[in-house]
Amino acid sequence: MTEGNFVDYVKIHVTSGKGGKGSAHMRREKYLPKGGPDGGDGGRGGHVIIRADKNLWTLYHLKFKRHFRAGHGESGGKQTSTGADGEDVYVDVPLGTVIRDTATQDILFELTEDGEERIIAKGGKGGLGNDHFKSATRQTPRYAQPGLEGEEMDITLEMKVLADVGLVGFPNAGKSTLLSVVTAAKPKIANYEFTTLKPNLGIVKYRDYQTFVMADIPGIIEGAAEGKGLGHYFLRHIERNSTLLFLIPADAKDIKGQYEILLDELRRYNPELLDKQRLVAISKSDMLDEELKTEMKALLDKEFKGIPYLFISSVAQQGLIELKDKLWAMLNA
Repeated sequence: MTEGNFVDYVKIHVTSGKGGKGSAHMRREKYLPKGGPDGGDGGRGGHVIIRADKNLWTLYHLKFKRHFRAGHGESGGKQTSTGADGEDVYVDVPLGTVIRDTATQDILFELTEDGEERIIAKGGKGGLGNDHFKSATRQTPRYAQPGLEGEEMDITLEMKVLADVGLVGFPNAGKSTLLSVVTAAKPKIANYEFTTLKPNLGIVKYRDYQTFVMADIPGIIEGAAEGKGLGHYFLRHIERNSTLLFLIPADAKDIKGQYEILLDELRRYNPELLDKQRLVAISKSDMLDEELKTEMKALLDKEFKGIPYLFISSVAQQGLIELKDKLWAMLNA
């Protein structure tokens, strides 16, 4: 999927249908000159329904269609016949989509299971026909209820990628390269910062035909909370990941310092992200000889107390099997 086709945030306007009006019909037949009221009820207005679809990976199909309007209910008829209900309108979204009220930014609900449906705008109730209002003292009511108006609102659809492992790192740390090596994904790779502008997903193949999903998001930098770089816009895509894989290049001046900066940005975005399992991968380690790697291990053992780390090289295919083993063990702990 190209970057232009990846849409994870849209605003739409929904309007449910108006209920049909009840009928005030009076029964008139050849041998029943005083047949009395027999007006039927109006049909309900159509609902606007949000539906989860596992075959969708983006909100691109909603990029150019921003208004959804359900059908109106039909009016009631004679012989107490009820009018037809208005046609429901379905808005299909990917799994992991959060629906917000645009005006208040309150979360209304979230869809995480395939086929799950939630009514976002209920159709108006149909009016009662005059048959409901007859009584011993009011035998010929010549009035009926009008249908109720439908609901109208602006909502925001916010998709959060569902993956097992989320890649976190500074720009140009090797996240896209790692994803391209361990999965069949083909993210854009280049030797400059912010090459990745949209999240990418890949399926990692493991032993015995086992798999898990890895997500690569655009790099974050110090000050992202203040809007530097691409800000925190894409961090919501790792909120659903059970494990966070921090990628820090081996040629970084201060590996522990970069890790603390990334951790602080996650904390400022959502403190709950710090409750997830974490693994640090020192990327581009093919640049290190054995002596330098031994010295670096001794230093990192002191700095990363209790934090698992390992050395990898996506280009040289070093440490990737160990990385998969470690991630699989963490995912199934």
